[in-house]
Amino acid sequence: MDQRAATLVDAEKDEEGGDDEEEDGISSHSSCSSSSVLTFDVPYLRYIDDDDEEEDWSSLPYIDEDEEGDESEQEKRRDSSSEEYYSCSSSCASGRYVVVSGTPLKILEHLLSDLRLDDQREAPESRESELLLDDFLLTYLVFMTTTDLCQALLGHYSSKRVCSQGQAPEEGKEALYRKRKVLHLVSHWTRLYKDFLREDEHIKTFMKTLSRCVLEDLYEFPSLEKDMKEFQKLLRRRHTVDECPPQQKSKPMFQQLSLKENSLLLRCPQADAKKVLCRVYVSADSYLCVYTHSLLSVAELLRIVGQKMDRPDEEMVLVTQTSTGERTVLQTGQCVYSETVATQNKLMVCRRDLTHIMAPLTDSELSRRTVRLLGINTWDMAAALTQLDWTLFNSIHEQELVYSTVSCSTGGSHREGLSVLLQRCNEVQQWVMSEVLMCASLNKRVQLLKKFIKIAAHCKAQRNLNSAFAIIMGLNTAAVSRLNITWEKVPGKFKKIFSELELITDPSLNHKAYRDAFRKMKPPKIPFMPLLLKDITFIHEGNKTFHDNLVNFQKLHMIADTVRLIRHCQSDQLGNEAVGSDSAEVRASVHYLHIIDNQQTLFQLSHKLEPRA
Repeated sequence: MDQRAATLVDAEKDEEGGDDEEEDGISSHSSCSSSSVLTFDVPYLRYIDDDDEEEDWSSLPYIDEDEEGDESEQEKRRDSSSEEYYSCSSSCASGRYVVVSGTPLKILEHLLSDLRLDDQREAPESRESELLLDDFLLTYLVFMTTTDLCQALLGHYSSKRVCSQGQAPEEGKEALYRKRKVLHLVSHWTRLYKDFLREDEHIKTFMKTLSRCVLEDLYEFPSLEKDMKEFQKLLRRRHTVDECPPQQKSKPMFQQLSLKENSLLLRCPQADAKKVLCRVYVSADSYLCVYTHSLLSVAELLRIVGQKMDRPDEEMVLVTQTSTGERTVLQTGQCVYSETVATQNKLMVCRRDLTHIMAPLTDSELSRRTVRLLGINTWDMAAALTQLDWTLFNSIHEQELVYSTVSCSTGGSHREGLSVLLQRCNEVQQWVMSEVLMCASLNKRVQLLKKFIKIAAHCKAQRNLNSAFAIIMGLNTAAVSRLNITWEKVPGKFKKIFSELELITDPSLNHKAYRDAFRKMKPPKIPFMPLLLKDITFIHEGNKTFHDNLVNFQKLHMIADTVRLIRHCQSDQLGNEAVGSDSAEVRASVHYLHIIDNQQTLFQLSHKLEPRA
C-alpha cells in the first residue's frame, strides 16, 4: 500500500534525531520487518482504538492487514527538525507512507493526489484514502479556516501546470483527474456537513464560483458533465427537506414527536422551526422544562403548563422578567421566541395578579402533591426517555463535537443539537432529585426509588446510557443519598440492581467499566455525551496542533476517530427494543419535567424529610 505522508525523512536522519525525539516523549526505532506509524502514547484515550472481536467499529487505516496482529511491534517515530513536507517510514520491506505532519496546503495536495475516483475504487489504497479524506474534512477547522480551504480548492481546480512538449496529452488527462478529484472532495464535504454549510456566505460564493468554473471547462473536458450533474444534484438537495437522515423519518418517530402532542420537532431545514428547551418558572425555586419548537405560541405554552401543574390555563399569564426585575406580560397570540422577547429574559407563568401559581416548595402545599410517576409502567417510561434521547442524539452532527471542542468563532447554531442533549442529561439528573425530594410520604418515596432504579436498568437494556447515567447520578447526589431511612426500606433485590448499575458510573481506570459495556452494545445506541466530549477535549488539549509550523495530523486522526463514534452509534435506526405504550401521560411525563434548580431548596427538602440526627 502506498500512502504518502507529511515529512520525507531518511532513515539516517531518524537515527541522528533520536535524542530529540526522546525528549519529546515519542520513541523512534528502525525496522525492516514492519512499517513505521507515528502514534501518540495516550493510554487514557486508547479505548477508541482497542480491537474488539465482538464489534469492530473503529477503523485502523494505517496498519496493513498482515500487520494487525503485531501492533505492539509497530515503530513510533517523528522528526520535527525536517524542513521538508513529507515523512516516510523506515520500513524497507513494505515501502508504506503515512500522513504524520505537514502544512495545511501540502496535506490538501497530498489528499487530492491520493484520492481515488469512482472508476478507481477497486484499488487497495481506496479505503485508506477515503478515510484520510474523512479525517481531513472532520477536523480541518482545527488548523485552517473554511475560507482558506475554499481558496485552496479553487486554486487546485483552476491550476495549470507547465509541461514539456511531449507531455501535453498526459497533462490534459492529469488536469481532468485533478478537477474531478476536487469535485469529489467538495461533494463529500457537502454530504458530510449538510446544513452546516448552508448559512456560510463564503461557502455560497465558493459553490457558485466552482460551478461556473466547471461549466467553462465542459467544452475542453466533456467527461466533466457527469461529475457536474452529481455536483448540482447535491447542491439542490441541500435546499430540500430530504436533508434529514432516513433514521429521522421512521413512522414511529414522527408519531412520538408530532406537533399535536406538544412535543419536540426534528432538526430539519423545513420552515424556520428548530427544537428548543423552554424553561418556564412556576414557583420561586422550580421550573418546568418543556421540549418544544421555536414557533411555540404563548397560548400553547400556557396550556402545557396548566395540564402539567393542574391549573386552568385561563387563570394564568406568561411573563418575562429582566435581570433588574422588570416584568412584561406576553399576549396569548404572541410567539414565545419572537424578536421582541429577549432570549436572556426569564419566562414565568403567574396568576393574573402576577403572583406565582405555586407557593415555595418548602411550604405545606408539597404534602398535597400527587406523585403521577408511580402510576406509569417503568418500561414505558424508559422507552419514552430513549425515544426522546434518540431524537436529540440523532440530530447531532459529527462536526458539533469538533466545533464545541476547538471553540470555533462561528455562532452557537453549529452546536445546538449537542447543547440540547447535554442540557437534557443534566436536567434528567435534576428531575430525579426533584421528584424524590418533593415526595413527602415515606412509602411513596421508597416506591419512587424502586421506580427510578428499574427505569435506569431498562434504559441500559435499551442501550440508552445517557439517561441511565443521569438517573444513577441523580440518585447518588448528596441530598438523595443521605435519606438513610428511605434507602433502608428499599428491598435488597433493588439495592443489588442499583449496585450493579453504579458500576458503569465508576470513574476508575478511565471509566473502564462503562467503556467495556458500551463497546459490546450494537448500534443504535446512545453514549454518555459528557464523557465523549471529555475524551475529545483531552486529545485536543493534550497534544499540540502544530510542530515546527507543521500540522500534527496524527492528533487530527485521533480526534476524527473519536468523533466517528457518533456515526457508528447512529448507523442503525431505533427498533422494537425501545417501544412502549404510546400514551399522552407517558409522553407528558418525559417531555415536561418539573425541576428544582435551587440547591439550597433541595437540601432544605432533604432535611425536612429526614432531619439530621
